[in-house]
Amino acid sequence: EVFNILLQVLEDGRLTDTKGRTVDFRNTVIIMTSNVGASFMRKEALGFASRRDAETEHKEMSSRVMDELKRTFRPEFLNRVDEIVVFHSLQTEHLTKISEILMNQVTTRLEEQGFELKVEKSALELIAKEGNDPAYGARPLRRAIQRLIEDNLSEKILQGQFKAGDRIKVEAKDNQIKFSKMRARRKKSNS
Repeated sequence: EVFNILLQVLEDGRLTDTKGRTVDFRNTVIIMTSNVGASFMRKEALGFASRRDAETEHKEMSSRVMDELKRTFRPEFLNRVDEIVVFHSLQTEHLTKISEILMNQVTTRLEEQGFELKVEKSALELIAKEGNDPAYGARPLRRAIQRLIEDNLSEKILQGQFKAGDRIKVEAKDNQIKFSKMRARRKKSNS
């Protein structure tokens, strides 16, 4: 059903609904994503890392993904797609940076409630490690942050270990997230 709708959009540049209303797609760029081939990436990640050139490895992966696309989607659909791009797998440093961006959102929310969070690099690296799933890219990072940071910190706040106005340090030790209270900032004197 969805493929038939997409075929109409890609072929005719328009979409007609069941009530006869038409939407013009002629000047539209459509970007579609798929997890086709993600199983290959997961298997590669589970094996031992090879010393092959990264570009050669990506070309081989792209070829395997294209074969899988041909098995998954009908030719009339694939023939209407102008370009297919196979992205490189996310590396640890990418996942760590994405973890930092997501944690900045958490930090902002907590600041609105009167808490100051100082997230150490070790915590970001553990989040990246725990939230790494080659088949799903960066999506599991949000769940890792929820599980490792938000749920645990909320519990500690409810138990009274931290209160509004506290500065909280978040770090990883022994493969676990640790929260500790930091000293309050000194007030600047007006002398």
